[in-house]
Amino acid sequence: MQQFINVTLTGLTEGMVYAAFALALVLIWRSTRIVNFAQGSMAAATAFIALALIQAGWSYWAALVVALVSGFVMGAVIERVVVRRVEGGPELNAVIVTLGLFVAIQAGIAIVFGSSFQSFPTPFGLQGFQVGDNRIAFTPTSLYVIGAVLVTMGLLVALFRFTRVGLAMRASAFGQEVARLLGVRVGRMLTLGWGLAAVVGSLAGLLIAGGEFIYPAYMDSLIVFGFVAAVLGGLDSPIGAVVGGLILGLALSYVSGYVPRGSALVNVSALVILMVVLLVRPGGLFASSTARRA
Repeated sequence: MQQFINVTLTGLTEGMVYAAFALALVLIWRSTRIVNFAQGSMAAATAFIALALIQAGWSYWAALVVALVSGFVMGAVIERVVVRRVEGGPELNAVIVTLGLFVAIQAGIAIVFGSSFQSFPTPFGLQGFQVGDNRIAFTPTSLYVIGAVLVTMGLLVALFRFTRVGLAMRASAFGQEVARLLGVRVGRMLTLGWGLAAVVGSLAGLLIAGGEFIYPAYMDSLIVFGFVAAVLGGLDSPIGAVVGGLILGLALSYVSGYVPRGSALVNVSALVILMVVLLVRPGGLFASSTARRA
């Protein structure tokens, strides 16, 4: 029973980490209809910026704010300078550009900050809570991660459902010409979408880094898991991203904890889950039929 509780709590925390990155993918998809494969490298870059500030004596929270602002600026600049050149062309062009950005940004991190492993601090403890005579695999940092992801999900839902800016961003993503006729400044909305997605991605990178060692490619595996979580829940749904992350985190935790040599099967299990979802419900668990036709 103790093992089951610990495995479940570990899966819950890891699932929320996957959900954090999935939210960034959902935001960029809803606002621009582009899957940004460079999101992981962008998040890693802002994490290294935050770490440099912390090492210089800044508080964690001040470094967090600077990292989020840096993420917004990076996302907006990339959209304006790079991605806008291929918008309106074949969809594959944008995918190739984001893959190129993924490699280029990661190389830039290695040049500026080095390739060595560096410890990233966390504002809260990493020791599990004591319940009776047992210490469970759930820490104050786990609470911080879960709370941050739930707040981010709530803000994204509110943005797209209840604000004119969110509606304008979705209109720009689905039909730029129609949106322009309605008075929407499409270029600004696309830039805003990239900036906000980069902010969420930066938050995900910092949540993932907390209490761990980071290096230029530390986000690589999370890119895969975050993408699977986003597809599982539905690329159009912030709530689906969180639910997909939780399902994936729990599933992989159970595989690792109970299947012989399960730790070696984690990546394969994620691939199997992705294939099943694409075969059974390609739009994801929370996708409507209208969203799939769009």
